[in-house]
Amino acid sequence: MREVWGRVVRLLAADDPETGRLVRLLITLVLAWSLATTSPERVPALEWAALGASMACWLAFVVLDGRFPRVAVALLGAGSVVAALVSGSGEAGPPVFVFAMLLLFAAHGTPGMGAIVAVVATDMAVMAGSMLWWGQPRSAIVVRGAVVLCTVLFALHRRQYRMAQQDRARAMALDERARIARELHDVLAHSLGALGVQLEVAEAMLTERGDVEQAVARIRRSRALAREGLIEARSAVAALREDVPPLPDALSLMVAEHRRDHDVAAELRTTGTRRPITPAAEVCLLRTAREALTNAAKHAPGEPVMVEIGYGDAGVRLVVRNPYMGGNGAASSGHGLQGMRERLALAGGTLSAGPAGGFWEVRAEVPE
Repeated sequence: MREVWGRVVRLLAADDPETGRLVRLLITLVLAWSLATTSPERVPALEWAALGASMACWLAFVVLDGRFPRVAVALLGAGSVVAALVSGSGEAGPPVFVFAMLLLFAAHGTPGMGAIVAVVATDMAVMAGSMLWWGQPRSAIVVRGAVVLCTVLFALHRRQYRMAQQDRARAMALDERARIARELHDVLAHSLGALGVQLEVAEAMLTERGDVEQAVARIRRSRALAREGLIEARSAVAALREDVPPLPDALSLMVAEHRRDHDVAAELRTTGTRRPITPAAEVCLLRTAREALTNAAKHAPGEPVMVEIGYGDAGVRLVVRNPYMGGNGAASSGHGLQGMRERLALAGGTLSAGPAGGFWEVRAEVPE
């Protein structure tokens, strides 16, 4: 029983609160009750026929909307017009049919504004004629017309709000898709490019120099690059799926791996109050930290490394610092940091790298 209730709750949570299954079920019950309690005294055959046809249009809409939405909304509009024919009889049922069907017709995402205006105008004209034919006072016609307009305007407002939300969700999905493509492109381009260079050098050593030992060393380096590229790709996908731990925890794991793999002193410091940041900013900072640690291992082997993550009022700052060994090796460590600089710029952040007080310092900042 608990499982069945859980499924019902999930179904209701995923349902559209304005035009979904629950709303249609409630409207169906209300229309059925209105039809059952209607007892016309004047021209009963006409009123029963009109309400029966309107109810049939509503049921056809409920059944067909999932597969044939255009046909379904056309039947919905026709049903409202048919109910408007007898809305002046004084019975409560016909106006309920008109209001309910017009509300869902205007809130539905399928019909265009032209079709909505045409159906509403037709309904109001037919309703006014019906009320005059049944001898209703003109004040009642004005009041009912005003209620119809308010109902339709409310439905249109909710329709526009829902469509704006859908457009925003589509834009966010496109941005996320572009970010994933950029992330994987950078990972694969860096790894495969370096792998290609190593294999070309190994081929040249074998074919031109016959230096088997150096060729084997290059091939081993190629295997290491392929392994590192696979790790990078998996890390990127995990980060994009938001499967990685919070930023300080992920950096702590990265620093621990660097300490273990290179047998150097590596430390992580965190300042400020920890708080969640966007996945895009997190990916940028993690990739920057990994690139900076790789450069530190290349250009300052055996030297200690300090990683600092600071949470400020305007954003998050990452600093990776290691002793500066002089020369231009670290300064030209180049293409990876340039890629990180471009990535951070797309996320609204900045990156700087260079010597500072006897240390080589990489500093990245991203806004929130």
